[in-house]
Amino acid sequence: MQDEPRAREHLPVERLDPVLLHHIVNTLGWHDLRASQKAAIDPLMDGEDAILLAPTAGGKTEAATFPLLSAMRRQSWTGTSVLYLAPLKALLNNLVHRVDGYAQWLGRRAALWHGDTPESARRRIRAEPPDVLLTTPESLEAMLISVKTDHTHVLGRVRAVVVDEVHAFAGDDRGWHLLAVLERLERLTGRRIQRVGLSATVGNPDTLLTWLQGAAHEDRPGRVVAPGAVLPAAGEGSPPRPAGDVELDYVGSLVNAAKVISALHLGEKRLVFCDSRKQVEELGAALRARDTTVFLSHASLSTAERARSERAFAEARDCVIVSTSTLELGIDVGDLDRVIQIDAPGTVASFLQRVGRTGRRAGTSRNCLFLTTCPDSLLQAAALLTLWTRGWVEHVTPPPSPRHLVAQQLIAVTLQEHRVGDRLWHEQWNGLAPFDRSAAPLLSHLVEEGFLDSDGGMLFVGPEAEKHFGRRHFMELTASFTAPPEFTVLAGRTEIGTTDPAVLTEERPGPRRLLLAGRSWQVTFIDWARRRAFVEPVEDGGVAKWQGSEVRGLSYALTRAMRDVLLGTDPDVRLTRRAAAALAELRADRAPRQVHPAGSLLVRDADATRWWTWAGYRANATLSASLGSLADPVQRPTDTHVRLRQDLSPEDWKTARAELSGSLTLPTVDPRAVRGLKFSAALPTRVATATLAERLADFDGALAASREPVRKEWST
Repeated sequence: MQDEPRAREHLPVERLDPVLLHHIVNTLGWHDLRASQKAAIDPLMDGEDAILLAPTAGGKTEAATFPLLSAMRRQSWTGTSVLYLAPLKALLNNLVHRVDGYAQWLGRRAALWHGDTPESARRRIRAEPPDVLLTTPESLEAMLISVKTDHTHVLGRVRAVVVDEVHAFAGDDRGWHLLAVLERLERLTGRRIQRVGLSATVGNPDTLLTWLQGAAHEDRPGRVVAPGAVLPAAGEGSPPRPAGDVELDYVGSLVNAAKVISALHLGEKRLVFCDSRKQVEELGAALRARDTTVFLSHASLSTAERARSERAFAEARDCVIVSTSTLELGIDVGDLDRVIQIDAPGTVASFLQRVGRTGRRAGTSRNCLFLTTCPDSLLQAAALLTLWTRGWVEHVTPPPSPRHLVAQQLIAVTLQEHRVGDRLWHEQWNGLAPFDRSAAPLLSHLVEEGFLDSDGGMLFVGPEAEKHFGRRHFMELTASFTAPPEFTVLAGRTEIGTTDPAVLTEERPGPRRLLLAGRSWQVTFIDWARRRAFVEPVEDGGVAKWQGSEVRGLSYALTRAMRDVLLGTDPDVRLTRRAAAALAELRADRAPRQVHPAGSLLVRDADATRWWTWAGYRANATLSASLGSLADPVQRPTDTHVRLRQDLSPEDWKTARAELSGSLTLPTVDPRAVRGLKFSAALPTRVATATLAERLADFDGALAASREPVRKEWST
């Protein structure tokens, strides 16, 4: 007797809505879904939380939206039932037409809301909420505190939230802000909201999933979806690097980089990453001077200028696109051929995002050419590529102690609800730490200082909150970071972008000229009261300058890899003859006095006393503070070494080293730095200072450095 035929194996694709499947095949012309898109169907349609991992341009948007649109249709969700959150307005601009197209296949609609969305579009959303709303966490909170928006009507039926580039949120304060706002949204809807994070490869995806799930995460079903991906791990035994064409070159200057780029890969579309707006502008101007078609992208260009560039990115062929990290996060730049990196990004994860922009066409591979402009950047690039070839990727770690955001949330939720019970306020975040009862002392401070008023057991927004954050209907309250004040630059009535006030005030000979959008402009009039500068085009001579962001420094892992390179390690990538020669010269010059294979070096010469720890900025700042009076009181620590007092004796050093492992202390914080912490005005000074100090510390790295053998070289 023959066996009964087996039941046909369940295929996840068959769970998608049949109309959606029809359009995938006939409208998109896809013969099949990618492995990551198939693997996402079951967990997302079953309502599970998930982290979807796939390389840049790996179809993560479709992996999330196809199952959620199918669930929307099958379960008859109405109103705005899916939120799609992203860290950049440009990314949302790039996605909205695609997502709306998919939604319309099922008779649904997607819409966009962020800081640049016109009021007419917002009115339509308020009146007729779309099925999918693409927005930023800041705009989501602005809706929650706005008196114009009926929160329940627009947001009360949300069932799922997709967080694109979730790692970009989790690694800084925007992640804390995102989690707090999602908990308030669940409170508004009265239900658990499914949370789906999209990311490229990260070192700790399970931790990232737990983080995204927020309060009561142990009660929420969830999984990491990464089919076919080799998940990295820090340290030895990591998987090998992915295949790709990566080359390291040394060109010595930004001008030389422009020469190389203008002569290489003619006829192709090249995306060049720089790690400062100033570098973007200077390289753009140098390329334009060489008659290269060039487009720029960075945060200080106007909305219209960025939109013009983004349109050209998708359409142009023989061109160069020069960008900061704004184009790292998933924005479609069309059929890209090459990625070029000027100097080096600060993390392996950032490099993976960038190299992932290439290799999308059949028969092509992922590629990146590093053009380093100075010996230090060559060393950093070689170290970063060494980590990459070992298969190492950073863990995404939220910054500790977000007390300033706790203060922000206490004020914001009071604005949203108009009044909050002084005993029930913590329920707004469903027990999510640190927005829970542990924030009670901070709440008392806000009441004492007038940021909140208390009457009859209820809390209200106080006069100090109005004074510090009330401008433009409390819009300042929704951004979790501080942006330095900049002047708007106008050519006639056309806005070009913004520039640092220092460009307009510092003394320089000749006419005042600035560099913006890759062109030089001469300043004709400055409206100081309205912070506007009027300009007209000139041939050259412009200066680009912006205030630097908070100094983060390099990590322990990356700095240790730099030490490995000085000791002779070469990354397993192609090195040009120039790069190999420059590395050899770097090793001959620095290795004898900065590194030793058996441990760290303590070197005292006529110039200074330096402890070459190669432990990274945060670990060295911790060591410097812990050494107390033995550290140089004037010179700040660096990524590579700690400056010590010139009169340090061997006995003092021996005593200090013995005490280090048991007495590490928080780094010293410059009081001026506290002003750069958003919402620090709402914190006690000591609390704001402690918050910054905790974020500056690296106790693990400092402890590892303190326990290493130290070779002393004392010159008399």
